[in-house]
Amino acid sequence: MKALGEEGLLERVAALLADPRHAEHPLREALEALYLQHRDQQEQLERLMSISDRYQSLAREAQQVTQKRYERALKRQKKLSRISDRYQALMRERNQTLHQEAHHDALTELPNRRLIDERLAQLDRGGRRYTLALLDIDHFKQINDEYGHDVGDELLVAITRTMRQGLRDYDLCGRWGGEEFLLLLGDTGLEEASSIVERLRTRLAQVRVASGDQWLSVTLSAGLSEHRVGEPYLTTLQRADQALLEAKREGRDRSQLASC
Repeated sequence: MKALGEEGLLERVAALLADPRHAEHPLREALEALYLQHRDQQEQLERLMSISDRYQSLAREAQQVTQKRYERALKRQKKLSRISDRYQALMRERNQTLHQEAHHDALTELPNRRLIDERLAQLDRGGRRYTLALLDIDHFKQINDEYGHDVGDELLVAITRTMRQGLRDYDLCGRWGGEEFLLLLGDTGLEEASSIVERLRTRLAQVRVASGDQWLSVTLSAGLSEHRVGEPYLTTLQRADQALLEAKREGRDRSQLASC
């Protein structure tokens, strides 16, 4: 006999139960109960499968929605990260600019008094040897008055460029005032510093700036002071400034060493 599938078997059982010839059969009642129970279980299983299918469908939809939300959030996060990176780069650039402006002269781009003071304070704490030299352009006011401040500024820039070229890498050259410059010569005694400044003054005297059909040049006076152990750097500066005043009183275009 050919084997029947589950549905075929159920159809045969249904046919037997419906046949009046078996109405009085002693097993009919049990077979009918078993048949109805099976049908009930089958309907329950189908309902559960239907619920499961709907749940899985909803879960897939929810997962897709969540995935799309995640992708949008990730996209926004990447955009915010790029904005944040650009902002931080802008702030770093701005801070560098502010630091440059706060510690350097706008015209010559040399360190200004604030930066020089910081460097000198560091040297004092470290107990290192150094010599300070204050250089002043002779009769600079006359150049501004006669040829104009634009020519004076051009002269300052040209002098700055030559001064930088004439110093060692570890020396510090700063703009101390209008036409005054300060040289910080590290690990340098007064005698060696004097030779450096004299060579530098010779080079600076050769700087030429055009004004109309004229070429202008200047000379510089200098005062030098070697730092003493335990001495505040302001005292060393005062002695260098006093030596500069003596050089001017002696006729300018010269260097003067501070008295020990």
